[in-house]
Amino acid sequence: MGITLRQMRYVLAVARFSHFGRAAEACAVSQPALSQQILALEALCGTPVFDRLKSGARLTPFGREFVDLAREAVRSAEALDTFALAQAGRPGRPLRFGLIPTVAPYLLPEIFPVLTRDVPELSFTISESRTDALISGLHDGSLDVALIATEPPAGGPRLATRALFDDPFVLATPSNEKPAEPVSLAALRPERILLLDEGHCFRDQAISACRLEGASSSRTFAATSLSTIVEFVANGQGVTLLPQIALRKEGNDPRIALHQLDDPAAGRQLRLAWREGTPFAASFERIVKVIRASRGLDEARAMPTEAVVGKDHERNPDQGEAEQPR
Repeated sequence: MGITLRQMRYVLAVARFSHFGRAAEACAVSQPALSQQILALEALCGTPVFDRLKSGARLTPFGREFVDLAREAVRSAEALDTFALAQAGRPGRPLRFGLIPTVAPYLLPEIFPVLTRDVPELSFTISESRTDALISGLHDGSLDVALIATEPPAGGPRLATRALFDDPFVLATPSNEKPAEPVSLAALRPERILLLDEGHCFRDQAISACRLEGASSSRTFAATSLSTIVEFVANGQGVTLLPQIALRKEGNDPRIALHQLDDPAAGRQLRLAWREGTPFAASFERIVKVIRASRGLDEARAMPTEAVVGKDHERNPDQGEAEQPR
């Protein structure tokens, strides 16, 4: 028989504590059982690993070299265990979860406690970035999963996405403005519509909803956050679109008024995306179900549009018709 991982772990424990009794306690075994394994190892090696002293145990010169090699072997074995667990869909580390800035501050306080409660075996590291950076993170492996509000572009590794829920837009105006409701976006003066700066998908969605494509490049105002835009609206500098999930935080300012829109396509669909073939796919599917349930959506009402996007822009055959505009 060769040297076992158990024997190496017992040797490392005795080397750490310089005491057989404390090492056995740390390893949750009896001292005779630990001592027997180490004696068997020493018999196999033909030389002692420890000098037994009245005060404890001390490594022999051979033992010091053995411990250096055993430490590397045990570390490699633990890394292999972690890798194997990951392949079985059980993450051995926190999942790296990215969200876009127009979602993170509004949805995280709602869903994070629910995820912690309903999937306690998972832990997360959270980051916030724009859509293109999140997609790049999924491609290069620096992110495991991302919450986005647009279909990933074609090209690069294939990504799987799952629809979470629809997030319709409303119009925010200064409180003294009383447009007829529901408000027609076509009736808005383009120069009054305040937008986020370049790179935010919400900017692109607002431009599309308000049909501002031709004039967008000449606009001089571009905010870095929805909170900044709301402040400008409150001070009478213009109007803007807000996603429904932001209203709890951004819609409480008495200086602004919120108005329903007459365009049912004025909105977006929030989606969870991950790299196809990941060993954590089952965990991500559970996250999708938890988020849908936290919004009071069952599987039918959530309209679970599914897609796989990659170099050839293939789609899941179950996806059906093209998605509605967001």
